[in-house]
Amino acid sequence: MIVLDNLREGVLTPDVYDARLKPLYRDVLAHYGVVALPCRVRDPDRKGKDESGIGHTQRTPLKGLRFETLEEAQAYLDQWEGRWADTRIHGTTKRQVSVMFAEERPHLQPLPLEPFRYYRHGTRVVHLDGCVEVEAAYYSVPPGCIGQQVAVQWDDLHLRVLDPKTSGLLREHLRTRRGHHRVADQDRPTRTPAKTLALLDVARKAGPSIGAVCDHIHRTEGALAPRRILGVLALARKHGPALTEDAAHFALEAGAPSYRFLRRYLQGVKLPATALKQIDPLIRHLTDYRALIEQRAAAS
Repeated sequence: MIVLDNLREGVLTPDVYDARLKPLYRDVLAHYGVVALPCRVRDPDRKGKDESGIGHTQRTPLKGLRFETLEEAQAYLDQWEGRWADTRIHGTTKRQVSVMFAEERPHLQPLPLEPFRYYRHGTRVVHLDGCVEVEAAYYSVPPGCIGQQVAVQWDDLHLRVLDPKTSGLLREHLRTRRGHHRVADQDRPTRTPAKTLALLDVARKAGPSIGAVCDHIHRTEGALAPRRILGVLALARKHGPALTEDAAHFALEAGAPSYRFLRRYLQGVKLPATALKQIDPLIRHLTDYRALIEQRAAAS
């Protein structure tokens, strides 16, 4: 247990009886097994040891010195601590500092096996698709939270969704790229809506590869899957089923079965110019044209 100042980086609401701490500050203390007791506001005498330690460091080893890098400053402080700070006689106890620390060391708790994972935090509103947005990526939240605010913590590897009232863990996801979704299996609907089944049936009829891409989208995209499938079908109407089928086959081989990949692929495809042909399925037989002309001439 330590008595600390009401630093702005750690204390939200100063209160000697029940101070509100910032989540990151609170979790750092809990990780290392420390209980902080913020002192009274504007009462520095209640934390004399804290104040005197800072003043001692500022006056003794660092006064009048300038360092170009943190490494250079740390090397100087390590040398100062070993040669002077640990060997000096403490002004209050009249004992050598290193001897007192050697007596206290057996009673100290070991450090945690893993260092603390520093994170960023904030609050987010759950969207209609059951996800929260963090840095342009989307992560699922348990059902029943649409429209509510939740607490979010994230670092470079993980994202955690917390209950804002109890701070209990709701979901933990691996980070994903911008524009992509992470949907937990337990957050997916247990039954597929009839409209989604109808869309999948239309996609399978458009082509086997198109159907396979839409099935993958349905399994991985969660609540946004119907809109993505509609986008694939719109591409089939715009570019034709044959060309879209080829693009879907290539997307499956490339390991990128998504609407976005199909759209970019089809946008980059240049259709070859159609050469004039004497025989083509679109050109009818000459006798059909002759019969049509004779029929119109007889009618007139």
